[in-house]
Formats: sequence, C-alpha cells, structure tokens
Amino acid sequence: MKKSIKILLAAFLVAGIIAGILGFRIYQKIYSANVFIKDTEYLYIKNGADFQTVLDSLRKNFDVKDPDGLEFVAERKNYPSKIKGGRYKLSDKMSNNALINLLRSGNQAEVHLSFNNLRTIKQLCSRISEQIDVDSNMLFDLLQNDKFLEKYGFTPQTCNAMFIPDTYDFYWNTNEEKFIDKMYSYYQKFWTDERKQKAAKINLSPLEVSILASIVQMEQARFKDEQPTIAGLYINRLRIGMPLQSCPTLIYAIGDFSIRRVTGKMLEFDSPYNTYKNLGLPPSPICFPEKGAIEAVLDYDRNDYIYMCAKSDFSGRHFFSKSYEDQKLHARDYQKALDKQGIK
Repeated sequence: MKKSIKILLAAFLVAGIIAGILGFRIYQKIYSANVFIKDTEYLYIKNGADFQTVLDSLRKNFDVKDPDGLEFVAERKNYPSKIKGGRYKLSDKMSNNALINLLRSGNQAEVHLSFNNLRTIKQLCSRISEQIDVDSNMLFDLLQNDKFLEKYGFTPQTCNAMFIPDTYDFYWNTNEEKFIDKMYSYYQKFWTDERKQKAAKINLSPLEVSILASIVQMEQARFKDEQPTIAGLYINRLRIGMPLQSCPTLIYAIGDFSIRRVTGKMLEFDSPYNTYKNLGLPPSPICFPEKGAIEAVLDYDRNDYIYMCAKSDFSGRHFFSKSYEDQKLHARDYQKALDKQGIK
C-alpha cells in the first residue's frame, strides 16, 4: 500500500513538473520578448491582407525569434479573421501577446502627410502615393472626373484649389475617395466666415483668391514679405482692367517649368492662362498656393503700384513702380543682367 502511494506521488510529481514546463513554455510564447526592431519600427498592412501576408511582412522587416509562437498566439486570439489594415508602430522586444493585441485593436499610427512646391495634379497624386496607401493613377482619375468632383463644387481644372499645402494627419490605409473627402473638410475649415468676408470685400470668390494667390506665390516664393505688395499690385491691375501680364501664368500655359526667361515670341502663346493676351484671372490656380500666399491676397497691401520687375542682382527681390517709365528702366537693367549671365 505504501509502495503504491509512493508511486502515485511520484507520478503526480512528474506530471506537475511536465505541466510546469509546458506552462512555462506557453507563458514564454505569449509574454516573452519575441519581436525585435531592425530597420523600421512600422509595420504596414494593406487593406484586405491575409494572415500569411502579415506574417511574411513581420519576418521580412523585423527579427521574429519564435515565428511558431507568434502564430500560436494569433490563432488563440482569432487574429487571422480580424485583420485590420494600417500603419502600426511596434516596440522593440515586443511580446506576441502585446503585438497581436495591438494589431487586433486597429490602433494604428497616423501619418503626418505633407506636400508643397507642386505645380500639377499629377505631381500631387505622386507625392500623396509616396506617403499613404493610395494608387496615384486612381487618385488622378478621380480628380479628372467631372461627376465625382461635382459634390465638392470643383472641376478637374479647378480642383487644385482644394489642396492647400500643409501637414495633415492621415491613416496610412486611407483610400483615394476618403483622402479627397478629408482634404475637402480641411479646405472647408480653412475658409472660415472671416476669410470669406475678406474675399467678398475685394470682389473675389475663394477660388479666385486661390488663383491670385497661386500667381503671387510663383512670383515670390522666397521673400514672403513681398507677397502682400505683389497681391496689392495685381488687385490694382484687376480694378483698372489691365492685363495681369504675369510670366508664371505664361510658363504654366506653355507647360515648360524650366523656362528662365520669357521672350517676345512666347507672349503670343494661345492659352487662357496667358495673362499677357487675356484680361482677368486665369481659369484656375497655376500651383497649389500656400496659406501664407492666400492670406497675402486677403490682407493685401493697399498700394498704388502697377508694375514690378525682378532686381538685376538676382537677389530674388523686386522693384515696384507706379509709372511705366520707371518700369522700363528696371526692365532694361534686368534684361542686361540676363544677357550677361547668358540666360536665354
């Protein structure tokens, strides 16, 4: 009888040891450090990705010590059926439990999306696709779709006014339509009642303000203190019915942004964007005007200037004149400087 008890106790002891070992191994699979940072701390999961794709991405971009343990925990938490796309920020030495909890939660890290110094919608689409998971061609197609843009009050020609350069928070897995929706909401927030009232006082719509701001920005992107002066000059021209005669609009019309010198032959280029031949504003912005340029138009400098000319020292600043005689003198000096530099 005593011998049987000893055998039974020994069996219980062995079973306890085995259970302890198994329990410790399971604990390690769940809670021990398993995912280590290599070159990046972000895991990107596309919308609609399957579990195998997530595993492959983890193994490729992170040092996963126990892949089997990761799968074990994921399956126990039913993660394969609850995959949520996004950009997730992982911590070094993350446990399988912490990782799967993060991915199941969908608590992704936002992207601080930014864009500036762009001229065309195609450039915008390309820049956006580099930062969030949108297809540049699909985004471009939407922005060329008249029917789609109707709800925003824009056309393919004018929709660039909707995108005001800045830094915006987006989820990485935002699709093309949601991106446009959110940018439109940012556009609406920017155009407050106060800004709309300022625009109305100078007889311009928000779109027309953006168009003029784009010209101001292309005339002077370096020295922002000149922008209100330039805006005032162009508003003076609009009021007296004088052509804007802006070189940046003509360069935009031609489509060659490498042009450094506008020549007489170019002035005859047939386009509604040629403000040497056409009165008033061009049909749409010639770039994506920044907030500062828009504010420069809304709070333009009340001056009497009609003419401007780049300084011949190539500093990037301008001479401003009230008379054509002064303008001719400044223009002559600038043309001589261009000739001396061999700029044709």
